[in-house]
Amino acid sequence: MVQKATVPAFSNSKETTMNEDTFNMEVRKFLKVVGVTSQREIELAVRKAIDSGKIKDKAMLDASVVLTIPSIGLEHHIDGKFNTG
Repeated sequence: MVQKATVPAFSNSKETTMNEDTFNMEVRKFLKVVGVTSQREIELAVRKAIDSGKIKDKAMLDASVVLTIPSIGLEHHIDGKFNTG
């Protein structure tokens, strides 16, 4: 059985019905693409930086990501570090 939840609408006081399962799956699909493509881009950029001598093969790198969804006013910053070796 498909579960529906009543969620307050973002822009007004009317209620909207949203399928939570569908929404959850759509968000997960988007985040999977973000994760896979981001990892690939990071790996390529780090290899290139090591090959060119810009960084050492065992470097600590600062990283940041900004997730934005303009239509709902979302701007979420994520900062972190990771070691290349």
